[in-house]
Amino acid sequence: MLVVLAAAGGGLAALWGWDQDETLPSAGVVRLSVEPFHSGSLDVYVPVVDWGVRFPGVRMPARLQIEVRTIDRTTAAQVAEERRVPLQTVRHQAADAIAKYLRNLIGIVALASLATGAVAAFALRRPLLVGVAAGVAVAWAAAIALLLPPRGPLDRPEFYARGSDIPVALRALEATSQSASRLSNEVDSQLVGLARLVRAPAGRPSLRGLPRLTIASDLHNDIVAVPTIDQAADGGPVLFPGDLTDTGTALEANIMRPVVSVGHPFVFTAGNHDSDTLERRLVSAGAIVLDQRGRLLPHGRHGPVVVRVGGLRIAGYSSPNMRSSAHHYRDNGAAVTPAEQAAFLGWLLPIVNRVDVVMVHEPDLAAPAIKSLRDDPPNHPILFVVGHTHRQAVDSAGGITEVNGGTAGAGGAGNLTEHQNIGLAVVTYDRKPWQPLAADLVDVNPGTGGADARRVRLDTGAVHVGDPGALTDQGPP
Repeated sequence: MLVVLAAAGGGLAALWGWDQDETLPSAGVVRLSVEPFHSGSLDVYVPVVDWGVRFPGVRMPARLQIEVRTIDRTTAAQVAEERRVPLQTVRHQAADAIAKYLRNLIGIVALASLATGAVAAFALRRPLLVGVAAGVAVAWAAAIALLLPPRGPLDRPEFYARGSDIPVALRALEATSQSASRLSNEVDSQLVGLARLVRAPAGRPSLRGLPRLTIASDLHNDIVAVPTIDQAADGGPVLFPGDLTDTGTALEANIMRPVVSVGHPFVFTAGNHDSDTLERRLVSAGAIVLDQRGRLLPHGRHGPVVVRVGGLRIAGYSSPNMRSSAHHYRDNGAAVTPAEQAAFLGWLLPIVNRVDVVMVHEPDLAAPAIKSLRDDPPNHPILFVVGHTHRQAVDSAGGITEVNGGTAGAGGAGNLTEHQNIGLAVVTYDRKPWQPLAADLVDVNPGTGGADARRVRLDTGAVHVGDPGALTDQGPP
């Protein structure tokens, strides 16, 4: 009995642990494996889209799985451009790969079963029981040969997926319930979609070596987070659309002056927690400070409304709720009125054809203007850099892109109850012609140091990540 159990266990371990990579010349590399203790099925799974199809027909209580590991780009390009799906060729190659895998699996499982059974026999000092181990090995080989290969027509598939791919799977399932020809058409369609997904990165411009803008806002006096901004900027420009401080007092302004050194240059537009005192201190420290009247210069004078930074034309609009020393840094709230929205639109329209980037603290202030520009797009892309909400977001459509990096200060020293992560955004762009290509949203947990980053491509059509207008900062911190 011990020899039988040892031989059976050795075979089962080999069955469970053996996988094999096979190259399909017309498709790519697939990995074949077996998972025991499942309802008998043949699974084809594509991890890159988290989408698969499951067929019955395996009589062993195990799942024979084919996982697509790599996809041939030449074939993908042909499929994506010409819709020529070499379906029959791929099926034949897949069948050959399965047969080769099963032949190897039979040998591996039989040898493992015989070896473990023989070890048990000799451990018991009963060498004649090696014959029993051999019998178990033969049983394993016969079971795999007879029960594991899929049998019968593959005409009752079960599609599975997660998230946004579930409707695709449901549509495929509905199609297969109507006719076998619809099944082939649907499989063709899915292959075309997968081919386009795989080929898409090759058709996009490379981002390596292109210029970048780092977007940080809502530091709220959190001087500890300044090195994080410095590392993200890596010697490039930093755009800061407001709320560097909490009240904008002279003391806070002096404490936060070192932040100017993280950007080359550091470009600032005031938020509702900033003040005229802070603006003047930042100018004296070498920052580019922009408001609706132009670039703030020493002694309270103003320069041009549009300045050049990193080859781009940038303008800024300070918050209508910005605090002032004349009113003892009184909190003006965070609400934006329709009149203030109209004033922003009236300021923007005359310069819209000579500006690439617009900095404004409150997304709500810019919302009607962004809608107007999307209804009547300008002749070049425009990037709106916003803050205020403490939520990372990217919204791009019709050549108008809005990026919110979140809160670079994790809500700041006065907002400890928010439990926010440090948030930054890095926008990669092309100068000639001006085109924002990608926004990298960086999220750092200040407690653990753990970080997460996700890239949002801006050159592939409309995208929407997060909610730029999800206000969290309606009053004092």
